[in-house]
Amino acid sequence: MTAPRIGAVMWPMQSWPGAGELWRRAEDLGFRHAWVYDHIAWRGTTPWYDAYTTLAAAAAVTSRVRVGTLVTSPNFRHPVPTAHAIKTIDHVSGGRLTVGAGAGGTRRASDAGILGGDWSPDERASRFAEWVELLDRLLTDPETSFEGKYYTAREVVQEPGCVQRPRVPLVIAGNGPRGMRVAARHGTGWVTSAHGEGDEPYGIVRSRLEALRAACDAEGRRLDDLILLTGFNEEPWLESTGAFADLAGRYAELGITEIALHWPRPGSPFEADMTVFEAIAAEHGEAL
Repeated sequence: MTAPRIGAVMWPMQSWPGAGELWRRAEDLGFRHAWVYDHIAWRGTTPWYDAYTTLAAAAAVTSRVRVGTLVTSPNFRHPVPTAHAIKTIDHVSGGRLTVGAGAGGTRRASDAGILGGDWSPDERASRFAEWVELLDRLLTDPETSFEGKYYTAREVVQEPGCVQRPRVPLVIAGNGPRGMRVAARHGTGWVTSAHGEGDEPYGIVRSRLEALRAACDAEGRRLDDLILLTGFNEEPWLESTGAFADLAGRYAELGITEIALHWPRPGSPFEADMTVFEAIAAEHGEAL
């Protein structure tokens, strides 16, 4: 069993150059990856800066840490300009970009609400499946034409393409059967938050991993990166280094390969002791 690698979820709430200093700090602490949520707005939080612009800037001021979205969605991004931005950031970062993608939520204080999107769960899942299929082709094929139910692309040239081959890694957030099929078909990884109904977090992740493996078996594929996004239940990830090590070990036994921790944010549900956060990075980060 290999210990999960750790990453930090960064808050796109601080302007430059202060935000850049935090991204460099995440790299210096030894986090393998640093992520940003991709929203126009998030639960009424302000300020809230653009994810892709932030990632380009973060890539330019770091050199080792992987950067990425956790997650981007069809709620307000068309696959064609999204692919264009992804390829650009992949070049700026020297091949350090990972794109997390999910179907998106329905909160009125977030993307879908702001833009007037009022899609049923079924339509949202269908949009997401088509969005990922087209994005995969746009990042991989030399030229793409596509006529879908929701999205269209005509003679889109891929060159110069991604630095990473065959394309930038896609990690898919999908806890239901359709989302897991998308992950199994197009993903290089999968992400879950362990948040759900009817069971404790460990049991939720275990049952979801069983379903994911069944979906991967049906596609004849295997996903290498299995990411657990923490902070959305009562598990004490940032209570102490011992608590972190105990939880990380338990989830590693299930097959989780990556743990994403939120950068401590005072006055929010993600408030935590910064000294503990830094100690976890010192004991478990890539700097080792």
